[in-house]
Amino acid sequence: MDLAIATPLLAVSAPVMLAIAVWVRLDSPGRVIFRQERVGLHGRTFNLLKFRSMVVGAQTMGAGLAVTEGDSRITKVGKILRRLSLDELPQLINVVRGDMSIVGPRPTVPAQVAHYNDRQRRRLDARPGITGHAQVTGRNAIPWSQRIELDLDYVDRWSLGRDIAIIARTALVVLRRQDTYRAEGGGGFDLPLRAPDTRSGDTIA
Repeated sequence: MDLAIATPLLAVSAPVMLAIAVWVRLDSPGRVIFRQERVGLHGRTFNLLKFRSMVVGAQTMGAGLAVTEGDSRITKVGKILRRLSLDELPQLINVVRGDMSIVGPRPTVPAQVAHYNDRQRRRLDARPGITGHAQVTGRNAIPWSQRIELDLDYVDRWSLGRDIAIIARTALVVLRRQDTYRAEGGGGFDLPLRAPDTRSGDTIA
């Protein structure tokens, strides 16, 4: 199902992605595509792809991996891409590669996974997704610990019908532009993490 959805979507969105790539490059200096090591199925790592939406070196500035609305590190184009979730489009390539699924727990960085307990590590029993149960149930407005619980519920009660429902709910969330940024007490990490790679700026969110 992942390939059946991602392959035609990648082909159809290719002209849009090309236009976005040019737009990002003209808006600010730096790489168009942001790559970051994330943890996937059974703890295997891979490079997640996104359009760069923040200034180069953003991960070592201000709040590090956390991002809030009005964050000065976000570029002009990045604000629009994030609002419409278009910065996530390159992850269709991750799906075609087999790194990710359309639906599943959002992949996080190794430094966060290192703090998982045995129960939380069950989150890695599912291939990570572009969207997931937590993303349509609060997204960045809920604490990371609660997002993990939602992901564990997804792993335990997975079904094809539930995946289809999550995809439909994702469309509504994106159209309503809900919970794009971290709210007070919610969002990305409960830990003050900073990523070591500063070649291009972006965040986990």
